[in-house]
Amino acid sequence: MKRWEMMVALRYLRARRKEMFVSLIALIAGGGVAIGVMVLCIVMSVMTGFEEDLRDRILGFNPQIVLLSHGGTVRDYGQVTETVRQAPGVTAAAPFVYGQAMVSSDSSVAGAVVRGVEPQHASDVVDVQRHLKEGDAQNLGTTMAVTTIIDGKDEALQVPQVLIGFELAKTLGVGVGDWINMMSPLGSPTAVGMVPRVKRFGVGGIFDSGMYDYDSTIVFMAMADAQRFFEIGEKATGIEVKVEDIDGARVVARDLEQRVGYPYFARDWMEVNRNLFVAFRLEKFIQFIVLMLIVLVAAFNIAASLVMVVMEKRKDIAILKSMGATNLAIATIFVFKGAVIGILGTVAGILGGLGGAALLERYRFIELPKDVFYVSTVPVRIYPENFALVALAAVAICVLATIYPARQAARLAPVDVIRYE
Repeated sequence: MKRWEMMVALRYLRARRKEMFVSLIALIAGGGVAIGVMVLCIVMSVMTGFEEDLRDRILGFNPQIVLLSHGGTVRDYGQVTETVRQAPGVTAAAPFVYGQAMVSSDSSVAGAVVRGVEPQHASDVVDVQRHLKEGDAQNLGTTMAVTTIIDGKDEALQVPQVLIGFELAKTLGVGVGDWINMMSPLGSPTAVGMVPRVKRFGVGGIFDSGMYDYDSTIVFMAMADAQRFFEIGEKATGIEVKVEDIDGARVVARDLEQRVGYPYFARDWMEVNRNLFVAFRLEKFIQFIVLMLIVLVAAFNIAASLVMVVMEKRKDIAILKSMGATNLAIATIFVFKGAVIGILGTVAGILGGLGGAALLERYRFIELPKDVFYVSTVPVRIYPENFALVALAAVAICVLATIYPARQAARLAPVDVIRYE
């Protein structure tokens, strides 16, 4: 059986003709809560979608942990790699060579970042094959025939193959089967000074990661070719690692440091991209606070409508208190009424936000320019915990807004009402 305070509160929600204005304010307040909650749910879903989509793209083309040496290079990288592979939480590990170079073709020149990988492990840590538009990752480590002009004659040369990004290929104006020149900034010492090391490679594949920065700079090369090109001998820059749980990468990184010892140190993906993801979380939090102000404005409308109800129901309150109603019971009536308005508005907002986010996720009718953003449509991720957080915050604000009018109603003295009214 319902408590009488709740029955009275529900009765006050049903307006009589002369109280239509007060009820209209309450309806507007509930609508404001619904709009604020709906917008906040959609924005949270979109921001979460952007964050996770960016994380997936970054992790799709970068190792989750990188093991490096304070000495600059890893000499016994084979043994270190096997030690890393045996560590708990690690699913794959492979050595790599990292360096910078200048890349040129007949028509253009561009800067590039060279990543030398073992061809047999090219897709173990970073799934290069999945991102290839043309060619095959297995082409790394093999040679291809290219035709060039030497002393005015067409000559066929056998050159090592590399994989380049889609944007870099467009800048250089090359495709699969064409050749490129690669120049190391370190150079080789000669009798006349430092001479840049220049070597010709064939384009064996073109990848598209969906990230402009990667597609316009990265060149994948067989590790042996990279070691010869940079003249580092049988050494590696580091070990790249893939883990079972990306959220637990930091724990695995610290464990790897303990296993391999000094001079090695590990950096996980959260450390490498810390500034980017901290900025995302800060932006999402600020948007949560700003959009919650819409709910706060609606809560003020709830408080205003309750104040007007208290003024309208002074006689009813006096009669109830004369019949023995306590101050707590009177306050409960108005708190419950405000809470009902807030809960109904919140439920409507949650349903509207869920529907709007689901439509965005399914139909993707908002298109984004890909030359500005890294995605072509708005990414959406729907998580019940985000919706629950918004609902709890909205209901809490609405309940807090009822405290002042409920307190004023509870403090009303029946004698004053009877005497003057």
